Amino acid sequence: MARMSLVRSLAVVAMLAPGVNARAANTDPDWPCIQRKVPQLSLGQIWNGPELPPAAKDFLKDPAVSGLVEEVAARRMPIADAKKKIKDFAASLPAEQLAPKMAMLVQGMFDHMDAERSHVISGISRYAHKQLEMAAALRKEASAVDALRAKPDANPDEVERRTEQLKFATRIFNERVQSLTYVCEVPTIIEQRLYQLSKVVSETLAAKK
Repeated sequence: MARMSLVRSLAVVAMLAPGVNARAANTDPDWPCIQRKVPQLSLGQIWNGPELPPAAKDFLKDPAVSGLVEEVAARRMPIADAKKKIKDFAASLPAEQLAPKMAMLVQGMFDHMDAERSHVISGISRYAHKQLEMAAALRKEASAVDALRAKPDANPDEVERRTEQLKFATRIFNERVQSLTYVCEVPTIIEQRLYQLSKVVSETLAAKK
């Protein structure tokens, strides 16, 4: 009992492997996050203003609108600053251009941020698969090290070397688990930002009526 079996200690790795705790909340067994997996958003989830006209999809043809989309979508920009930029842009428009330009802005923000969000979700899935592979490799190595320890003629230096390697690899794995916990929040952060920015547009249009 002087030491815990490495196989038992690596049971923690098995529990931390992506997908174990998330399966109860998600239909996708490979999804590692507690947050529910929603691969794509619908415009109705973030926009409660008037129906966007077909012309709104031409936002890329308008440098001012497409440029603003890129600016406010960037998460490095504080949300308060992004909201102000939208309000300032609206204030700069002639009355007859307000509604069509704001419609283009909403469509642009939705297309841009939904695509970014989907890209993040795909990255999370790839990350999770890598974690599962690492967990399996760690459990296999833990069993091998335990078997080596049990041999009467085992080389103590070899046992120590492989034990330290296993500890280091386990620490890396656990650090990746913590990183994954943060990354799992990103799709929700993007969705919330998109909703808040779209709400500013809706309020701006309502105020001008």
